[in-house]
Amino acid sequence: MIKKKDTIKSLGLHGKDVGSTEVQIGLLTDKIIKLSEHFKKFKKDKHSTLGLTKSVNKRKKLLTYLKKKNVESYQKVIKQLNLRK
Repeated sequence: MIKKKDTIKSLGLHGKDVGSTEVQIGLLTDKIIKLSEHFKKFKKDKHSTLGLTKSVNKRKKLLTYLKKKNVESYQKVIKQLNLRK
């Protein structure tokens, strides 16, 4: 839970912001990292694979939306989360 609060605090537009695109991308990234760690132990978990795929696709759509609407914020999120090299 501490990781989630840190993500919201670092990417949020204000103190109680939990629904902005930036925060959603950050939370999805945390979820993707957590599921990737899970698959290192449990390689045959097909149900969680579906959840990972959905999360990656949703994050991709949100990043595309953010890039169209606010390029500065997009650059900030990409840099902060180390998504694209």
